[in-house]
Amino acid sequence: MISSSNSAFAALRHRDFRLLWLGQIVSVTGSQMQFVAINWHVYLLTKSAFALGLVGLFRGVPIIVCSLAGGVVADAFDRKRAMIVTQSVMLLTAALLSAATLSGLKSVWPIYMLSALSAAAQAFDTPARQALMPTLVPEEDFPNAVSLGIIVFNIAIIVGPAIAGFILAETGPAIIYGLNALSFLAVIGAVIAMRTSGKPDLQRGRREALSLGALKEGLRFVWQTPIIVQTMTLDFAATFFASATLLLPIFAQERLHVGARGYGFLAAAPAIGSVLTALVMARIGSFRKQGRLVVASVAVFGVATAGFGVSTVYWLSLLMLAVTGAADTVSTVLRQTIRQLVTPNHLRGRMTSINMMFFMGGPQLGELEAGSLAALIGAPLSVVVGGLGSLICAAVAAVKSKSLMEFEI
Repeated sequence: MISSSNSAFAALRHRDFRLLWLGQIVSVTGSQMQFVAINWHVYLLTKSAFALGLVGLFRGVPIIVCSLAGGVVADAFDRKRAMIVTQSVMLLTAALLSAATLSGLKSVWPIYMLSALSAAAQAFDTPARQALMPTLVPEEDFPNAVSLGIIVFNIAIIVGPAIAGFILAETGPAIIYGLNALSFLAVIGAVIAMRTSGKPDLQRGRREALSLGALKEGLRFVWQTPIIVQTMTLDFAATFFASATLLLPIFAQERLHVGARGYGFLAAAPAIGSVLTALVMARIGSFRKQGRLVVASVAVFGVATAGFGVSTVYWLSLLMLAVTGAADTVSTVLRQTIRQLVTPNHLRGRMTSINMMFFMGGPQLGELEAGSLAALIGAPLSVVVGGLGSLICAAVAAVKSKSLMEFEI
């Protein structure tokens, strides 16, 4: 299927998607600013790397625990109303962080608790938002909409930390928390202004839709749909083996000798590659043999990761990281498009929530794997092994995942 327009911004022709997209630009940038500020704030309060690691724990556990429930809620209630509630909760947590910091916060525990509450809200927000997305644009423009969504996220990764760094140097984290609280108003306003109905296509009563049986129905649908199982498994395996981000400070200091400023560019390189690739994909619209392209992109991701691991030249390391971001974007856009288009509207929230456990669990466990292996054999060899692991996963998928390899819209 070919997009109805060759424009890189075809999906923005649709009013409701345009509203959400613009709101997300503001909100995601604010969230990325807050993420950087929280890490800085915790480190200032504790001077402890372990305390920094606990930030990830307090964010990761609520997302994993609440994600399945979030999918059930997204398929039982009006998704627009669900987003207003979740965005309001995240606004409140940011505002409380700002108020607590301005009052002279001396302990990290309020930061941990509010971060956990915000993460739990995110676990309900993501299934509702992703399940709503296919209703905002025609099917032929949905791949373009996914690409534009990824552009928003990656631009925020580049711009948000840069803005946060400047504000932290001038004032401190309290202002950033306050600005993030205000940023959620952009999405809330966009959702309120939408004309599209946020109601799922319920085929039964809401009480039954909220039951354990509804959760089992979502799990059964995913398990009995081979292409969804295959894309989720490939996503988990690839990110588990090739999570090199955790080790970037070691490469910057000990292998490439570029210091903190060089580390910043290394961290931004995957996002830059992702943005450029998402723009190209949005311009093209759709591709043929999408399933095979997913597997090929995972293979490229693995090769580029291994290439970064062996590189001792700064510019080549930047290039390899940019290629990993580009390959990951190709895979992400196509996997998300495939999953959303093969899933009935009334099951999209539950499918998305199940997928959250895979795409969030893979990187988190992968960082643990990468760090543990680096302690044994060194960071460069750990990254190379991870890249080869992703390449092997792609090879296995090419042989075993027939539904994925044969898929084409």
